[in-house]
Amino acid sequence: MNGKRSEQVSSTSHHVLQGSLELPCGAVLKNRLAKSAMSDSLGNGQGDPTEPQVRLYERWAEGGAAVSIIGEVQVDPRFPEKPGNLVFDADSDRCAIHSLVSRAMIEDAHLWPQLGHAGALSHKPISHPKGPSAIDIPGLQCAGMSENEIRALPGMYARAAAFAKSAGFSGVHIHAGHGFLLSQFLSPLFNRRVDGYGGSVRSRCRIVLEILDKVRRAVGTRYPIGIKINSTDKLEGGLTEEDALAVVHLLDQTSVDLIDVSGGTYFPGAKAGSDRVSDEGPYFLEFARRAKGITNVPLMLTGGFDRREQAVEALASGAVDIVSMARGMVLNPQLAKTWLSENGGDPAFPRFSAPPPGGVTAWYTMRLAALGEDNENAFALDPQSALRVYEERDAQRCTHWQERFSQLADAT
Repeated sequence: MNGKRSEQVSSTSHHVLQGSLELPCGAVLKNRLAKSAMSDSLGNGQGDPTEPQVRLYERWAEGGAAVSIIGEVQVDPRFPEKPGNLVFDADSDRCAIHSLVSRAMIEDAHLWPQLGHAGALSHKPISHPKGPSAIDIPGLQCAGMSENEIRALPGMYARAAAFAKSAGFSGVHIHAGHGFLLSQFLSPLFNRRVDGYGGSVRSRCRIVLEILDKVRRAVGTRYPIGIKINSTDKLEGGLTEEDALAVVHLLDQTSVDLIDVSGGTYFPGAKAGSDRVSDEGPYFLEFARRAKGITNVPLMLTGGFDRREQAVEALASGAVDIVSMARGMVLNPQLAKTWLSENGGDPAFPRFSAPPPGGVTAWYTMRLAALGEDNENAFALDPQSALRVYEERDAQRCTHWQERFSQLADAT
């Protein structure tokens, strides 16, 4: 963007971002800024919220985000992404969930749980990973799912969505991106099935469409359902942008209310956008422009929005309907209000020298814990120390997870 255009965008940014967004179901998001799903790892290790997690989402609501998305809530505790994630089932701590909902849905803010299943990426210390097809490559092994196991998925997602609605959450978000189970089904690199759930894009998307249909039946026509999809796996032989556009076309024929565009996976060999250390600008913006031409479903774009002018430009150009941020809102939980104000102001992203693999992600995750304790001013971990503390905390929570869900794990 040239200097003149940047100056013009900055001068009108608070107006562009302030507009409300009505979803197809009739629900209204009060502005165009969302807090994207992050694995905050602040559950208690037994699938329930903790006070720091409640406080964290309360702070984002106070900070002006139109919607905050909780990543992830596991639809099947046998296949979790991390032991600090939430689980919705009959034994969930309703009191803790009520506190989360009531405190994080103030000032007309929405709160949506991201419903997910880690599949081949399930946390090995507490899982026996399964994906659409068996995988045995360095750093990643999993068994393949049976047809009966696949057919059970829509019911799992629907039950979790119904639980979310009954608990007072204002919508749900289906995770079909970043290399987790539904993303694995969409990717020809990891879905090599020869039955009705593999092969063509439509067949690979079949389970996603079945889940959306079942969830809609469970929550009714006036309840928001969003979905995150990859625009690309960033892996040779994986989901391409052309395939992803075909997925968008299929989603356009459903009752989904918001398509969240992202990309990349956590598979070995994939480019790890989660560990980037420099400003590269919004990811996948050009894909969003193409997708906008083939769907009437509102589009949200996640990834790389570090400066207000980037968000304004994406919205003003018509490429997207709402922008979603994660790390900017970790650095400044009041970022939405900041960007909606006349003066604005961008977060100062830290620069790390040669962080270890996973260290940057761990640093942000541990800062989330500090935010939940209103103690971010004392946060002083470097990426290496953050990674050590993060892994130690996960190990402790694995013990709690196994105690709570061991009977289910034995059944796999």
